[in-house]
Amino acid sequence: MKNLPSKTLVFCAILLIQLVVFRGWSQQISFTDLPVRGFAIAAPQKDGVDRFVKFMDDELTPRGVNVLVLRVDFNYAYESHPELRNEEVLSKSDVKKIVSSASRHGIKLVPQINLLGHQSWASSLGNLLKEYPEFDETPHVAIPENYEWPNEDGLYCKSYCPLHPEVHGVVFDLVDEILTVFEADDFHAGMDEVFYIGDDQCPRCGGRDKAELFAGEVSKIRNHLKMQDKRLWIWGDRLIDGKTTGIGMWEASMNNTHRAIDMIPKDVVICDWHYERPDQTPVMFAMKGFDVISCSWRKPEVGVGQKEDMIRYRTHQTREMRERFKGVMLTVWSGADAFLDGFESYVQADNKEKMDEVEEPWVTFVRMFDEKASK
Repeated sequence: MKNLPSKTLVFCAILLIQLVVFRGWSQQISFTDLPVRGFAIAAPQKDGVDRFVKFMDDELTPRGVNVLVLRVDFNYAYESHPELRNEEVLSKSDVKKIVSSASRHGIKLVPQINLLGHQSWASSLGNLLKEYPEFDETPHVAIPENYEWPNEDGLYCKSYCPLHPEVHGVVFDLVDEILTVFEADDFHAGMDEVFYIGDDQCPRCGGRDKAELFAGEVSKIRNHLKMQDKRLWIWGDRLIDGKTTGIGMWEASMNNTHRAIDMIPKDVVICDWHYERPDQTPVMFAMKGFDVISCSWRKPEVGVGQKEDMIRYRTHQTREMRERFKGVMLTVWSGADAFLDGFESYVQADNKEKMDEVEEPWVTFVRMFDEKASK
C-alpha cells in the first residue's frame, strides 16, 4: 500500500476502522449466544419432583437451557391462603430441590401464576373463583357440566374482575410467597387468551375501554413487582391486533385489547407465542421498546424457524434493537410427567425418523435445543 495516494490510504484506514467498530452489526451469532434459551412447563406434582430434577440435570443443562418458567398456580402449600391450595401440592422442601438444581446449573427460575384470565378450564372452575366467587368478572355465565367450544356464552376461560377492590390483596399474597420460595427475580403472570374483560354486566368494568382495563391490570401487577425490584413477564397475544394481522382470536386479540401495547411499561417482558407459523411479531414488540422472547410448542419447524429468526434479528439490527430480541422458549401444555414420558420414549426409540414426523413438544425440544438435530 506504500505506493497508493495519501487520500486513498486515509479512506482505507477509515473503512478498516468502521469494519472493526461496527463488525457486530453483521457478525453471525450462534444459538448459545441468545440470552434466553427457555423452557416452560407445569411444575411437577409432588411425587414427580425427583424425576423432574433429574431431567433438569441430565437434559435441560447439557442442551443449554438457561430459563425455566414453571406454571405453579395452586400447586404449592401456600401459607398466606391455604384455602387456595390444590389437594396435592408441592412443599417448601420440594421447591428447594428445584431451586438447588437451577442454582447449580445457572438456570433462571420464573414461577407463573395465571392472573386475570384462565380462572377456569372446560367444566372446572379454578380455585380462586371457587373460593372467592365475588371476584368473577362474569358470574352470570355458568360453568357447564359438559363443556363444548364454541358455545353461546363465548366461554373459553373465566377471568377475575381487575377492578374488584379485594382481588389484588389475595393474588399478590400468592405472588409474593411464590417469588420468595423460588428465590426468583422474575414472575410470569400469564394473561393470555383473555376473552372475558370489561363485561357489560360487570358493575365495575361494564362500558370501560377493554384496552385500558388490560393495560391497567398489567401495570398494577408490574408496579407491585417493581417495588420489590422484580420483573413481570406476560404472554403477548392480547397485545397483537388479530384482525389487521390476520392472526386471529387465539394468538392475537379480537376484542380490542391490542391497543394496550402503547399503555403498559416498557420493562415488561413479552413472551410472544405462535404455534402454527413463526410469525414475525417479535419485530413489532422490539420496535415498541419491549424485550421479547419467541415461543413455540409442538411443531418442530416452527420452533426451529423462531430460533433462526431470533439469531437473524440479533445479527442484523442496530445495537439498540438487538438487545431486545432476547431469545426463544419452548412451551409445554401438559403435566410434567406426561412430557417426560413422551420425551423418554422418543429419545429411546429405534424408529426415530418416523417419530420425527409426529408433532409433539418433545420433538420440538430436541430439534430446537440439540444443535446437531436442528441443522
